[in-house]
Amino acid sequence: MRIIYTASIYCYQFLVRFAALFNEKARFMVRGQRETLQLIGQRLQSHPHKYTVWFHAASLGEFEQGRPLMEMLKKQSPDVRIVLTFFSPSGYEVRKNYEGADVVCYLPFDTPRDVRAFLDLVQPDKAVFIKYEFWANYLYELHYRTIPTLLVSAIFRQDQLFFKPYGAFYRRLLTLFEHLFVQDQSSADLLATIGVNHATVAGDTRFDRVAAIAEQAKTLPIVEAFASGKRVLVVGSSWPADEALLIPFFNSHPEISLILAPHVTGESHVEAICGALERSFVRYSQATVENACSADCLVIDSIGLLSSIYRYGEMAYIGGGFGVGIHNVLEAAVYKIPVVFGPNYDKFREARELITCGGGFSINSENELTSLLSRFLNDSLFLSHAGKEAGMYVHENKGASEKIMHQLISTEKLSL
Repeated sequence: MRIIYTASIYCYQFLVRFAALFNEKARFMVRGQRETLQLIGQRLQSHPHKYTVWFHAASLGEFEQGRPLMEMLKKQSPDVRIVLTFFSPSGYEVRKNYEGADVVCYLPFDTPRDVRAFLDLVQPDKAVFIKYEFWANYLYELHYRTIPTLLVSAIFRQDQLFFKPYGAFYRRLLTLFEHLFVQDQSSADLLATIGVNHATVAGDTRFDRVAAIAEQAKTLPIVEAFASGKRVLVVGSSWPADEALLIPFFNSHPEISLILAPHVTGESHVEAICGALERSFVRYSQATVENACSADCLVIDSIGLLSSIYRYGEMAYIGGGFGVGIHNVLEAAVYKIPVVFGPNYDKFREARELITCGGGFSINSENELTSLLSRFLNDSLFLSHAGKEAGMYVHENKGASEKIMHQLISTEKLSL
């Protein structure tokens, strides 16, 4: 089975290189893969060997889950060397200058030769994979070299290959981890059914991350001026399907102001949004403190601001729920405001639990959205209670990073 797996990796590598002829994202990946080993050599080999921890994140979301661990490790032991790898260009291109790691680069494809070359250069003392990463040749080679490997913030579902009758190859991969830190008890229980008992329920490190973001939130004078004295709905990471519901509500409800941060900030998308607005608006890139005060809608056509913007709202709508899945609801909930999202949320534990505790709400149609937002506007007790429950949910689920770090430190006997 491993031979078939490796052959499929070579096929995938070929397909990515072919796609690079006409796809920009694939070109980023191919170029980054080509430069990875050279980059590592330049950054690491010129310095004496330090205790090295390798963190691997598939993309940006997984990076945010690993970030609290990296920063906690660096804070407690500045001499530890951190190597951070991404598989996806959408993660690497955004975080390639992340200062919390000594080296940030692409992960070479999971072929035996590239795996050996990568590990020979990095020489990790420990490897940490985040959430969903199960690269077989890397895991086997790490195991062969007796390099302890952890899986953190993992979550398992019954429909995954590990739990299928034909999933023996993937079940074997789980035994190659020294320890698995899972988000919830149901994941640990599922693993136990296939004989994987080296798992600890630690929670989700994203709760620690959003709490840290809230504590360090940027002051945004333009957004602050816009929100002053208004009842503000913040829409984060919206897609056209979300905007098709939200903009009509905004147009017909003058008592509410809107901060709209689309997931895609390309010019054509932003222009389409502005064209649909029937009340006054200003784009963030063109806003001043003066003209923001008089606008009814602030369109965020810049990136990197959303996590700090949520604190200016009374309520939040999180996009993606009418497509492949919702975006990060915790970034809003941490500010003690209720969060609303579309129907595609089943794979997101935090969304399900926010609904259960009364801090999150799912809508399926424009009528449901109108009914819910109108209730928020007209029932202050309902709004206050929902916001309180959302904030409490985040607060009560913090601490996963400390649980993982405790075992990491005690296992390696680092002088932290």
